[in-house]
Amino acid sequence: MSIAELEPKALWENFQLLCDTPRPSNEEAELKRRIREKLADFPVTIDEDAVGNLILRKAATPGYESAPGVVLQSHLDMVAQQNEGTGHNFSTDPIKAYVDGEWVTASGTTLGADNGIGVAAILAVMTSGEIVHGPLEAVLTINEEAGMTGAKGLQPGVIKGKLLLNLDTEEEGELYIGCAGGVDVTAVLPFELQAAEPDLSYLHISVKGLRGGHSGIDIHRGRGNALKLVARVTTALQKELNGVRLASLTGGSLRNAIPREAFANVAVLPADVDRVNAMVAELQALFIQELGSVEPHISLAVEPCEPQSLLEDALAQRLLDTIAACPHGVFRMSADFDGVTETSNNLASVTIDENHIKLECLTRSLKNSSRDEAAESVAALFRLAGAEVAIDDPYPGWAPNKDSHLLATLSGLHQEVMGFEPKIQVIHAGLECGILGANYPDWDMISFGPTIRGAHSPDEAVHVKSVASFWEFLMAALKHLATA
Repeated sequence: MSIAELEPKALWENFQLLCDTPRPSNEEAELKRRIREKLADFPVTIDEDAVGNLILRKAATPGYESAPGVVLQSHLDMVAQQNEGTGHNFSTDPIKAYVDGEWVTASGTTLGADNGIGVAAILAVMTSGEIVHGPLEAVLTINEEAGMTGAKGLQPGVIKGKLLLNLDTEEEGELYIGCAGGVDVTAVLPFELQAAEPDLSYLHISVKGLRGGHSGIDIHRGRGNALKLVARVTTALQKELNGVRLASLTGGSLRNAIPREAFANVAVLPADVDRVNAMVAELQALFIQELGSVEPHISLAVEPCEPQSLLEDALAQRLLDTIAACPHGVFRMSADFDGVTETSNNLASVTIDENHIKLECLTRSLKNSSRDEAAESVAALFRLAGAEVAIDDPYPGWAPNKDSHLLATLSGLHQEVMGFEPKIQVIHAGLECGILGANYPDWDMISFGPTIRGAHSPDEAVHVKSVASFWEFLMAALKHLATA
């Protein structure tokens, strides 16, 4: 069965359109063109603002023109992650989505259900002649996953509605009223490479098979960080063997994804190659013992590689020490919401070019002051390592309002339509609501969505039945808000 045959058919057909259209962050132009093409025959006006967001408007169902204006909101872009060897080009290739039992997932890549299901639902609403609703607007933002450029660029006064339904959360049966803010912490270590030593054997060490995942939603799950593990491997080799030199250490790719793969190139005495292979096998067994319940597919490997320039020993030690000491994971859990992370840090990536080593982190918190405190503690560590440090691109959290009239309304409606009381939650992820609310302080906002697992990783999957429930509740909410 193709995903376009699933129910609700209109939503899944739209999601197939999104899968067929490459849309990594900062490359949404083709999708916007196809959305314009799709909506051309419907009574929907389409504007594009200065930063590239699409603003859709649809008149109220006749007789409901005086209902309060509702704003639907989702982001157009998706996280681009793939398993090694997949060979997917996110700029040109469609996502190969397929039905896997009760779930829809993709072949070797992220699926883009985050936030493609939300966009697909909005398009289905805009093209439907059967859904009862008041005046409708939709904000389809760009570049949410790599900087929230669209949300930051939406100007005051553009949107007229006062009730915002954000469709970007990932757990059926929950209504979200708050989210974490975040900030980037970047460290740069300048260096000069040393010439390769021809008498040494050069080896490429890889750590693969980790689950990775969303650096907010999944940060509390105790998953492995491939950068931490490959640094442990390198350090263990240096302690056990004489003359081990580090040529490079890299891994991770996105600030908002937990690193799944990391790599180190080392130079060792030729007589120690067999011992290196044995030690790496022992460390794989150790890592499986430590993390196997959450990381059952950890894989370490050693392969010969070409001789290459080497890092100076003192710098290599600083790099390994910094990765070992850098906090990764939960700082604090929320005292107000059970099971929700308050503050965390993701050691997201390490890259090396000819003159610089760059370490990147994303620090998050439900509280802006705690976000800043945690970011400064990470920055202080990097400064102690002799790095040049930048704390950039902060974005605010969305402060919960438990007295929200919209919350009360939709909570009661959820009980009536879905048959059970929704769980009221906040999310340790960067919804655009916090940024949008700064320019639209009078908005009453809520977020909900279907069940998605493994967001920001190639394990991403969306639960088919939960999509139907999500759609049913969205239609009921639009009708209720128009008639209440």
